[in-house]
Amino acid sequence: MVELKSPVLSATDPAYQAKLQEAKKSFAAKSINPKLMGKPLSSAVPEYTPVKSNGSLDLFDKFDVTVKIGTEFKKESGIQLSKLTDEQVKELALLVSKRGVVFFRDQDITIEEQQELGLKFADPSAGLHTHALVDAESELGDKVLVISNDFNENYYLDPIYISDGWHTDITFEPTPSNYAILKLVNPPEVGGDTLWASGYAAYDKLSPPFQKFLEGLTAYHSSFQQFGATAELRGQQIRADRGGENKSINLDAVHPVIRTNPVTGLKSLFVNKGFTKRIVELSKPESDSILQQLFRVVVENHDIQVRFKWGKNDVAIWDNRSTFHSATPDYGNNYRKGHRVVALGELPFFDPKSKSEVESK
Repeated sequence: MVELKSPVLSATDPAYQAKLQEAKKSFAAKSINPKLMGKPLSSAVPEYTPVKSNGSLDLFDKFDVTVKIGTEFKKESGIQLSKLTDEQVKELALLVSKRGVVFFRDQDITIEEQQELGLKFADPSAGLHTHALVDAESELGDKVLVISNDFNENYYLDPIYISDGWHTDITFEPTPSNYAILKLVNPPEVGGDTLWASGYAAYDKLSPPFQKFLEGLTAYHSSFQQFGATAELRGQQIRADRGGENKSINLDAVHPVIRTNPVTGLKSLFVNKGFTKRIVELSKPESDSILQQLFRVVVENHDIQVRFKWGKNDVAIWDNRSTFHSATPDYGNNYRKGHRVVALGELPFFDPKSKSEVESK
């Protein structure tokens, strides 16, 4: 669901067509031979120190929506994202990483301020993400994804099994997202809720032997099948200038199955139904079976999920390193429109010394 005026770069360009054919061959070959999937850009554990609270948001009333995930600031608290100091933004990033997703009611933040906030969350070397299908001349700029049923082109989603929509943003990118900010400017009158699930809690749902088995394994993520097909149907090029190390139209990457969040130092499950295709080190039957089990942990456990009903100008901010989410397309002809900004983070890593959420208590 991407706002698109007209493609700036035509898909009929010979140089692009040559790259596209190579990308198709690469995707097909990797689907057969996992040795071609590659490795993570970095397997090293970087130096990091879990962040400590500075208490700068304590003056605003908030409450936990569920035990495992989700915190909402009360509208009566008067908090406005447009007015936060740099210290409060740091504290907000920590809160989002701890709680997975944080909700704000009736925010006056402009699209320019939303992008500025995203840049404060982003790794300075990577900045904001450009979606593979966004128009370079989009009205709001190519760092903003307009989510709207005006552009409902999810050809790859089965309308019967909406649970197939569970995903983590852009895990197919070599440099994936750390934080995402979504402001719903036009919520539907009925329906349109979004659900999030905790990657920390999903990891803790696994038995200790299964946890140890998964730690150190890597998974292949790809969106070429979805977005490549959509681009061809539209007659447009896949954007190659998407920020960070995200410069290929192959739209694929390899990441750890279990990831450490450097803000909290906690382990999280990092495979998702939308984009994870294969556990590299396993045979296809083994990988298919294990991935389906891991997807079920996320989808079928309501105690690690939170559901948010949107109001006009409400904002959600979530940590893509340790959450999954899914929109609910149950609003019929009711209009739904939002603006999403995605910050790019560090290269994913797994630290064997990191702890689970349960161990950290």
